[in-house]
Amino acid sequence: MEPAADVVVVGGGVVGASVAMHLAARHAGRIVLCERRWPAAGATGKSGALVRMHYTNEPEARLAFASLPYFQHWGDKVGAGSAGFVPAGMVRFVAPADQAKLRANVDMLRGIGINTFLVGPDELRRIVPCWNVDDVAAAAYEPDSGFADPVATTHGFLSRARDLGVEIMLGTEVRAVRTARDRVQGVETSGGPIAAGAVVLAGGAWTVPMLRDLGVRAALRPMRTQVAVFRRPPAVEAAHPVCIDSHYEMWLRPEGPHFASTLVGISQRQELDDLDGWSEGVDGPYAWRARERLVRRIPGMAHAPMRGGWAGAITLTDDGKPVIDRHPSIAGVWFCTGDDGSSFKTAPAVGCAVAEWITGGAPRLVDLRPFRAARFDEGAPLAGAHEYTVGEPDRPRRIMLG
Repeated sequence: MEPAADVVVVGGGVVGASVAMHLAARHAGRIVLCERRWPAAGATGKSGALVRMHYTNEPEARLAFASLPYFQHWGDKVGAGSAGFVPAGMVRFVAPADQAKLRANVDMLRGIGINTFLVGPDELRRIVPCWNVDDVAAAAYEPDSGFADPVATTHGFLSRARDLGVEIMLGTEVRAVRTARDRVQGVETSGGPIAAGAVVLAGGAWTVPMLRDLGVRAALRPMRTQVAVFRRPPAVEAAHPVCIDSHYEMWLRPEGPHFASTLVGISQRQELDDLDGWSEGVDGPYAWRARERLVRRIPGMAHAPMRGGWAGAITLTDDGKPVIDRHPSIAGVWFCTGDDGSSFKTAPAVGCAVAEWITGGAPRLVDLRPFRAARFDEGAPLAGAHEYTVGEPDRPRRIMLG
C-alpha cells in the first residue's frame, strides 16, 4: 500500500517550509514535504533575502508587513533556529521624475501602519555618508527593515515543522500531481507515489511544468538572475542599509564576514529553457555592469575587489507579481508561484495564509484574492496606482519576454 498524507507540500524553499510549518501548527494532519535536492536549493538559497516593506501596491506591502514580526521575533513566532535578521534599515531611491509617486507610495504604506518616511539629502548623508546623493531630492527610509539569512530562515521553518511532526523527504522529486474526477489524489515522486487529499506546489521554477500540466493559465517564465559581491575598501568600510535604487536599476545589501562586502543585483534576466543545465555562477560581463552601477551610487567602490557572485532561477509573471491560489477546477490543489525574485520577505505571511486557507476554508491573516491566477484572464493585472517608471530593480516591472 502506498504511503498516505493529508497534505503534500512540494518544494523545500522558504515558502514551502513556511507552508509546512504553519499547516502543522494548525493540526492539518499528516504533512509530507518533498524536496528534489536539499533545503533552499533553488531560488531561496540564492536570494538577497531583503526584508523591506516598500512596494508600489498595497497587497504585497501587506504581505511584507505581516511577515516582518517573524523576522523581528523569530523565537516567539517560530521557535527553532534563527532567521539571521539584521535590522540595517532600507533606503528607497527612485528616478527624479518619480518623486511625486514616491511620496504617494509612502503615504499608502504609512496608512497600512508601516514605519516609513521621506528623508532629504542632508539626512541621507548622515545615514549613508559615503554615498553620492546629489541626484536625490528625497528618498523613502524604513528603519525597521533590513536583511536576513535565507538558508537559516528555511532551516528554521523546517526544524520547527519537523518538531511538529512534518515528514521532510529530501532528494525526493515530485514528478506529477495525480488527479481523478476533478480532485487531487496525491503525487508521483522519484521514490514512488504518495496519496494525499491536498497538494501545495511551492517549488519555484521547477513546478512550472506541473502547473502547466494542470492547466494553470498564468504565464510563468523561468529566468536566470545574478548577483555580484564586492569587498568595500577601508574608506567605505562601514556597514550600510539595504538599498533599492530604481534610478540606477539595482539593489544593494551588506554581505559576508562582518558584513564588510556589498552584494549588488541589477535588472538583467535570461530566460531559461533548461532548468538543470544552467550555470549557478556569476558572468564576467554582469559583474562589470554591476560594478559600474554601484560606483555611481558609492564612488568609493571604484577600486573594490570582486569577491564572487552567483545565479539563481526565479519565475516571472506578466505583471511581475506572485500567484498564490487554489486550482479553480481541481479540488485540493494550491500553488505559490511567480515569485519574481521577491517572495523571501513575504514567505512567513504566505505560509500562514495558505495554511489558513487549507484548514479553515479562507485566508485570514491577509487577503490573497489580488494574487489569484485568474487576474490575467480577467485583464486585471496587479499594479499599484503609482508604479515607478523603471520598476523595482530586484524585479523589473516591465520586461518583454515574448
